[in-house]
Amino acid sequence: MNVLSRIATAALLCLAGAVAQAQSAPASDNEGLVLVKSKMLDKAWLLPGADFRPFKKVLLKEAEVAFQKNWLRNINTNRELGASKVTEADAAKIVDAARTGFNEIWAETFKSNGWEVVASPGEGVLQVRPAVINLYVNAPAAATSGATRTYTVEAGEATLLLEIRDSRSGTLLGRFADRRQTSRSPRPQLTDSVTNRAEFGSLFTNWATIAAKGLKELQASSPLPETIKPGQNVRK
Repeated sequence: MNVLSRIATAALLCLAGAVAQAQSAPASDNEGLVLVKSKMLDKAWLLPGADFRPFKKVLLKEAEVAFQKNWLRNINTNRELGASKVTEADAAKIVDAARTGFNEIWAETFKSNGWEVVASPGEGVLQVRPAVINLYVNAPAAATSGATRTYTVEAGEATLLLEIRDSRSGTLLGRFADRRQTSRSPRPQLTDSVTNRAEFGSLFTNWATIAAKGLKELQASSPLPETIKPGQNVRK
């Protein structure tokens, strides 16, 4: 799994580890974040006293993407008779396509929700660092798929990890985690690379909309309380 190992970069592992640590100690973490109530995401940690009002721009870091552990082995073990095996090269192409699609969707969505997207840190710039982990594509297309057709009720699932910082000072303001499946069809549908891209594109758009609007809501609720109790709703 050399190709897939290289995909899981140090930055991704760092972010995933930080969220895992926070989940194991949900009241607060070693960087001062406190678990708060979130209507839209599974988990949200915020810095007490944080003020999001000065931030009018976002620096969107390139997303990191990684498959669920043993995904390639599981997919090939359960592959239908006659279907081509998914190779490491196929998997790398899927990750590259997911990363490219994610970055484009997030930039477009943040712009459409009133954020100026910039390319460098600065005054009034939030740094948004996303990672898509545990990506599981139910019916990936191999390079030589032949005439085999695959039908599924959903394209797959993934988990979003998100880290928000003041781009200039580096102060950590929030972390978020959310696991979701793609939309579910009432009956099995033909699945291929085109439908997979569309379904995961919809999932990425949903996450981007939640993030962009959620940061606007944090602006409206700022400054956050200096003291936050675990599970508290900080929205005004």
